[in-house]
Amino acid sequence: MDFQIGDKVVYPNQGVGIIEQVSTRNVTGEPEMFYLLKLNASSLRVMVPTSNVTNVGLRRVSRNKEIGTILDFLEKGRSKSPQDWKGRFKENSEKMRTGSLQQVAEVMKSLLTLNQAKPLSFREKRMLDRAWALLADEIAMARGLNRQVVEGLLVKALTKCNVKVQLPS
Repeated sequence: MDFQIGDKVVYPNQGVGIIEQVSTRNVTGEPEMFYLLKLNASSLRVMVPTSNVTNVGLRRVSRNKEIGTILDFLEKGRSKSPQDWKGRFKENSEKMRTGSLQQVAEVMKSLLTLNQAKPLSFREKRMLDRAWALLADEIAMARGLNRQVVEGLLVKALTKCNVKVQLPS
């Protein structure tokens, strides 16, 4: 997948960023092309070799149609996960690493649903906060909205299926 300077991209489990530069570096003795992207949430700059884009899962920000599908899932979709903590955490970690917005939404919804039944562990709470941030940031970027507006959309969608939301701190 080829990106240009200014393209909005998603770096899995890290968030939304913008391609700032495409350059050639001589890191391994051979010249190699790199994308330099700046992550919005943390302002970190990450260099990704163009040959490694597929392996790390770097992708374009979701389109409006995909965002609609995600909001529809949050409103009406069902989520389930293993009952035991270790299995659930492993499955959710794998979903978060894929970078798929749908899978991040599944993790978020399943953890919010579980949180209604019992308190989440510290690690699951952190994962829920991360999923919330990734989802809100990508939707905000895709739709050109500020994050607070997007969080309102998420709360509204989740409330329709009786999922109570406490905004992450």
